[in-house]
Amino acid sequence: MKKILPYIALHAIVMINTLGGVCSKTAASKKFMSTEWCILYGLLLLILFVYAVVWQQVLKKIPLNIAYANKAAGVVWVMLWGCTIFGEKLSAARIIGCIMILAGMFIMLSPGRETDKEQDSNE
Repeated sequence: MKKILPYIALHAIVMINTLGGVCSKTAASKKFMSTEWCILYGLLLLILFVYAVVWQQVLKKIPLNIAYANKAAGVVWVMLWGCTIFGEKLSAARIIGCIMILAGMFIMLSPGRETDKEQDSNE
């Protein structure tokens, strides 16, 4: 269970980071420097700050190449937010692209890779 918690934190922070894009897109529809615009961009800055801090903590537990490969999950989250919040349409090509991204992440996480063996021998 200890080994899976950093991956859960990684995916949670990637998901939270994509919410920054939602704030940014929503703020773009508001009048420049209005109260709503300032709140949304303030929220965006808060999200980016939290992301940076948690990302550094996650990197202590997960190899860098694995962490960066998993950041690609953000594309899936962005598509989800686009459909649910902004009513954007999905195409077959986008769905296939997401499936390919997820497949690549699972390949990177599959057991038996050299980096896993090296990391286990260092512990």
